[in-house]
Amino acid sequence: LCNCSSVGSAGCNLTTGQCHCLPGYTGPRCHSCAHGFFPQQGGQQCQPCSCSPAGATSEQCDHSGKCQCKVGVTGLKCDRCSEGFYRFNESSCEPCQCNNLSHSCHSSTGTCLDCQENTEGEHCELCKEGFYRSSHGCQRCPCSTVASTGTCHLEPGESIPRCDKCKAGYTGLNCNQCDKGYYNSDSICTRCECNGNVDPALSPSVCQPDSGECIGCLYHTTGFHCELCQEGYSRDSQGTNCTRKEATPEPREFTTSAPNTTKATSFSTAVLNSTLSPTTLQTIFPISSSDNSTSAFADVSWTQFNIIILTVIIIVVVLLMGFVGAVYMYREYQNRKLNAPFWTIELKEDNISFSSYHDSIPNADVSGLLEDDGNEVAPNGQLTLTTPMHNFKA
Repeated sequence: LCNCSSVGSAGCNLTTGQCHCLPGYTGPRCHSCAHGFFPQQGGQQCQPCSCSPAGATSEQCDHSGKCQCKVGVTGLKCDRCSEGFYRFNESSCEPCQCNNLSHSCHSSTGTCLDCQENTEGEHCELCKEGFYRSSHGCQRCPCSTVASTGTCHLEPGESIPRCDKCKAGYTGLNCNQCDKGYYNSDSICTRCECNGNVDPALSPSVCQPDSGECIGCLYHTTGFHCELCQEGYSRDSQGTNCTRKEATPEPREFTTSAPNTTKATSFSTAVLNSTLSPTTLQTIFPISSSDNSTSAFADVSWTQFNIIILTVIIIVVVLLMGFVGAVYMYREYQNRKLNAPFWTIELKEDNISFSSYHDSIPNADVSGLLEDDGNEVAPNGQLTLTTPMHNFKA
């Protein structure tokens, strides 16, 4: 008997006993799978390996049907490129060119996928927007998106990047300064407001860079924003231009005369007009007119007027103090005169009489002022008055 496999053989040679194997089968009895085939799992049939001739090293596969792939090729049948390789062809897969900044690329075009370290491009050769390439890789641009586009570049031979384009009102390498005609307002460059009364050719900065105060106001204007007219100028009827005010007559002085004295007195017209009526002024200060012309008060400053008033007050106070002092001295003199005692001595032949008075003590007793035994007559005929404290001679 041939004893051939019923699955893998197509018959048997009865003379020689050799089995005739079907394609994919081999062995004396056609029980094994031939080269390039593998047994079906759970069955006795042999399946072809179908390995890619470009990606596999041979046509043989293992019992699971997996082929032995070349470098850079993967897959059950070695029919596609592995990660990091692209362009599957007859020879093999080519490695991705991503400058070691990506581990994968498109299988057909080779475009790098998922570039790292802020890079982009087909081969991760470019820096992302907002970054610039330096010796340490792609670094973020020092450019604010408020003041610029946020992108920058590094000039050859320089170590500090330049912002590509500053927005209106900003300038500088990093667009961190205010341009001419702008000023810094809370870290934002704001346009100077000068009401069109400055010339950038004469004052390039237009206004102060830190406060916004306008510089070099023209057309007779002044103020923080050149919004006011200079002294001696006023707005025209349309409220646009500053024109010179019309000239007004200058005030005149008037003189007041007193007996034996002639003085020229000047007062502030505004003060007199606000405090005194014209009739009162004419009563106090007679105004002399010539050629039927009316004289006006000459203007004096408030400081001069206050000095005059203060001087008058000081003089009045000094006079009052002098008057009070004179009255006081006079009364002191009168009090001393009234309080001083007086004695009178009358000599009438042999009799001597004494009398005493004091205006302040009219009822004083003078009997004890003299005593008989206290009086002595000197040998020369002079009368000696003796008191416990003092001796008086008459």
